[in-house]
Amino acid sequence: NLTLLRTHVTGPVEDNEKCYPPPSVQSCPHGLVTTNNVNKLLLVDYSGNRLIACGSASQGICQFLRLDDLFKLGEPHHRKEHYLSSVNESGTMSGVIIEVLNGQNKLFIGTPIDGKSEYFPTLSSRKLMANEENAEMFGFVYQDEFVSSQLKIPSDTLSKFPTFDIYYIYSFSSEQFVYYLTLQLDTQLTSPDSTGEQFFTSKIVRLCVDDPKFYSYVEFPIGCVQDGIEYRLIQDAYLTKPGKALAKYLGISEREDILFTIFSQGQKNRVKPPKESVLCLFTLKKIKDKIKERIQSCYRGEGKLSLPWLLNKELGC
Repeated sequence: NLTLLRTHVTGPVEDNEKCYPPPSVQSCPHGLVTTNNVNKLLLVDYSGNRLIACGSASQGICQFLRLDDLFKLGEPHHRKEHYLSSVNESGTMSGVIIEVLNGQNKLFIGTPIDGKSEYFPTLSSRKLMANEENAEMFGFVYQDEFVSSQLKIPSDTLSKFPTFDIYYIYSFSSEQFVYYLTLQLDTQLTSPDSTGEQFFTSKIVRLCVDDPKFYSYVEFPIGCVQDGIEYRLIQDAYLTKPGKALAKYLGISEREDILFTIFSQGQKNRVKPPKESVLCLFTLKKIKDKIKERIQSCYRGEGKLSLPWLLNKELGC
């Protein structure tokens, strides 16, 4: 039954992407125009009986809507930490809520930054307060003078590759980890010359939920090959359990997690990917084993956990 029960209007709004902070907090020297507010993130916070709805307007501020009737409970927008994404594009931002028993719930957010590394971390862990008006809402889980619960794209990376960004397609949590499926510019295949062809690569990112300083961050290439043709542009994904027939065919338990993925052909045309696509599935156990294998090889001195988009700066094992 798809009968409409409730509606809540999120836009258009009067805005200008150059306004920091939003005009409702401080007057902006730039002219305001009627602007679409693209819904970037819709995430249910079951413990708070509310929906987190983040848009592209006002640098990506979020509303909290009561699940029962979509009544607006709050809209934090007074602090820099309240701006979560300004990229005017849907389907590229993803979040995971981690509920902490007798503790502080966390919101893990992955978002493209559109070159604004001074304002937006590409990945961060935020405080999810029970009170929507709490001043600590969306503050970093950990922050001191040198380290905080965030990962930023370095300015030297953006200087060399001005269009570099990380697009977060899907996310989920399993046991003590948060996972993201991402699409990002391949800095090893793409020439720094902005007039050249751009190549993209898909990666799965993993982070420990109890690591407030992000030292556990690791990423691993992911893709499919069918009849000798590579499919490297991740389009969507979904984590679920296999049915009885599929579990039997794969020789696994029905309780095991399966990651279904859709990839488009090649490594070009992120915005308008080729129509040729494939459905691939991975067991989460196999993904965990591959990541564990890579970390162990690092400890054995057989490789480093370097990230190409950090311009090959080495990370500790």
